[in-house]
Amino acid sequence: MSHPNLTGRRRALLALLAGSAVVAGLVPSGAASASVSSAAKKGTCPSNWKLTKPCIPAGQPDVNKDGKVVIAILSPGDTNDNGYYESFIITARQFAKRNKWKLVITDKIPLANAAVSARNACRQRPDMVAIAASELRDAIPVSAEPVCKGTVWYVAGGQGVTQTNYFFQTSDVVEESQYATGVAAGEIMKAKGVTKAGFITGPELDFSVTAYKSFKAGILSVVPGAQVVATYTGSFDDAGLGNEAAKAQISQGVGIIYPYLGGATDAVASTAKQSNVQSITPGTDRCADTDGRFAISSIFSPGDYFAAALRDFEKKKVKLGVTRTFRLGKDPVPSVKVCANVANASTVQAAVDKVVKEIA
Repeated sequence: MSHPNLTGRRRALLALLAGSAVVAGLVPSGAASASVSSAAKKGTCPSNWKLTKPCIPAGQPDVNKDGKVVIAILSPGDTNDNGYYESFIITARQFAKRNKWKLVITDKIPLANAAVSARNACRQRPDMVAIAASELRDAIPVSAEPVCKGTVWYVAGGQGVTQTNYFFQTSDVVEESQYATGVAAGEIMKAKGVTKAGFITGPELDFSVTAYKSFKAGILSVVPGAQVVATYTGSFDDAGLGNEAAKAQISQGVGIIYPYLGGATDAVASTAKQSNVQSITPGTDRCADTDGRFAISSIFSPGDYFAAALRDFEKKKVKLGVTRTFRLGKDPVPSVKVCANVANASTVQAAVDKVVKEIA
């Protein structure tokens, strides 16, 4: 399973990245892994909370000095989805248990209610407001409002959101991880003689469209004549819509499905398995599942990124106004794992790792 055209694959990826954060300089080429993109200088945040440059909030983690630490978590998805959104909560609970912190969790927030939910959270005077996904980007300007004065804000930025001095964020480069996921899918398709793959996601948002295009490019680098069908259901969590899309794709001859979803992921994977079609996990490692539904884990869990943020908070090192970017092949996450139930899994994994090394 050799890859004689690695240079060609690299060119394809760079073409995908054209105009993205990487090329535009938000994530400089050759930047250190998990790098801070802003040239932040040392300094404590002013007491008037008029933040004109990156700064370190005093008193972490009890920034409001009330004798307890409270983290308000805002999520657009179902935090019991056994996957992407729940990983954020699992991480938070681990840190809360260890440090005796309190969590206040609000999930399934409609995008139109993002700002209102953020203001309501700040009125409870938490020490941190944590935005679990960039879909809630409309909440972010609230971080600079008087109601949130003195509150540390963290954003799981995904591809990244426009940075201000009132929050810190983690991000990754979706083109990299989803291209490599496509390569893994392509290798499995090639071995099975499959020429059609499916991609099912929720709303047609920038990040989901980019993920699809990157995934498709990865597949085409291995199986040039493949078809990659995309379905946008409008909801990451509606299992009925997801299952309907899966059945339609399977009827069209799809041989592997990527449910790039939240709460609907398991339902779609189960539906696909009924037709002997395996799936790819979006965000978390599900290769240990014993039911054989998943062939690949595309690992970009917001919980893993949140853990890095909470470690800094725990150690009184959070700095507002900065972005920490995680890179494929340079950091533990994101990563792509081929599950052991796949025929010749180690050989497929080696092929994927070779591409990851090239991308890095």
